Amino acid sequence: MLKFLFKGLMRDRSRSLFPILTVFIGVALTVFLYAYLNGFISDMVKSTAHYNTGHVRIMTQAYSQESSQNPNDLALIGIDTLMQNIDKTYPDMIWTPRIIFGGLIDIPDKNGETRIQGPVTGTAINLFSKSSPERKYFNIKESIVRGSIPQRPGEILIAEDFAMRLKVAPGDTATLLSSTMYGSMAMTNFVIAGTVRFGIAAMDRGAILTDISDIQTGLDMQDAAGEILGFFPDDTFHEEKANEMVSSFNKKYTIKDDQFSPVMGALPEESGLKDYMSLVSVASFLIVGIFVLAMAIVLWNAGLMGSLRRYGEMGVRLAVGEPKGHIYKTLILESIMIGIIGSFFGTLFGLIPAYYMQAYGLDLSFLFENSSMMISGVLHAQVNAATYFIGFVPGILATVFGSAIAGIGIYKRETAQLFKELEV
Repeated sequence: MLKFLFKGLMRDRSRSLFPILTVFIGVALTVFLYAYLNGFISDMVKSTAHYNTGHVRIMTQAYSQESSQNPNDLALIGIDTLMQNIDKTYPDMIWTPRIIFGGLIDIPDKNGETRIQGPVTGTAINLFSKSSPERKYFNIKESIVRGSIPQRPGEILIAEDFAMRLKVAPGDTATLLSSTMYGSMAMTNFVIAGTVRFGIAAMDRGAILTDISDIQTGLDMQDAAGEILGFFPDDTFHEEKANEMVSSFNKKYTIKDDQFSPVMGALPEESGLKDYMSLVSVASFLIVGIFVLAMAIVLWNAGLMGSLRRYGEMGVRLAVGEPKGHIYKTLILESIMIGIIGSFFGTLFGLIPAYYMQAYGLDLSFLFENSSMMISGVLHAQVNAATYFIGFVPGILATVFGSAIAGIGIYKRETAQLFKELEV
């Protein structure tokens, strides 16, 4: 029966071409949009983890409540001991301390007087160690525009766009005006080792990178850090494992009445991305639902037109005694075949631009020039296992739904009228 129906569809293109094209287009769009949404949220999560919160983040309770202001007067103290303990407790994680600081960057002229100043947001990380994961997380090697990575104490990296505004170059001197952990004024001289472009507008506007040891000395933060970030080794956020870790850490280390005791938080809550991640899940479901509905309506109309064209055929089949239910089932089987064929080729076609965007990305940095979100201006798609199958859901459901509605007319045919219809 299936072979017979398949041959009929292939030989009579008027029964299959338009429905297959409809499914093909709908499935291709579904697959591409699904991959795009996955890539968008993946880029956002990865950028936020690398540049801001890590997969999990440890801070003091007081710092956590005002984390958007990066209050280093509320920083963690005794981080060497704390990191040794968490390394033993969670050996499968990568732990790294950071200090986020703000201030003014002062550029002197040839006489040592102030030539220009600019507000700066700095990040102190482990830059000197070649084995440090921070070089990979900040993509420093590939982001260097001019100069080189700092090799000695007292050297910094500065955002290329910021450097252009300040009219500075590698080798120039810059003075950081900030405040120490205890609130007094701090002035620290640096040499600009190189300039970088992160591709993230919020950082390219005015960011500097320096080794954490320089800032610990300059801001009087010996054996202290604003936060300790934890990363999963595969650089992928695992929500369930992260939540288990947060729960166990806080039970062991957090003291409710001690505002300076450490507390751990997971990426979605720390970054505010929890709602975005939920929104993408809902959006994926809506995309599939919308395409199922839209294609079902189109295929329903196509089925009605096909029923009119095949009116005589149905009459003959009924007249020779073929049960109405059997005819209805054959229409459903035909629709399933059409759905599978259209979904197969639609999925292949949708994967082509998805793979291209996954490999090369789409540069939309002009849209994020004034954004404060930690997201790259080059958007990527992400093809995962579900991408190969997601298109078959609307492709098959829509064709079956459309044919099921259109085929109801078979049950309205009266046997007494059949011969009159055939005579006509």
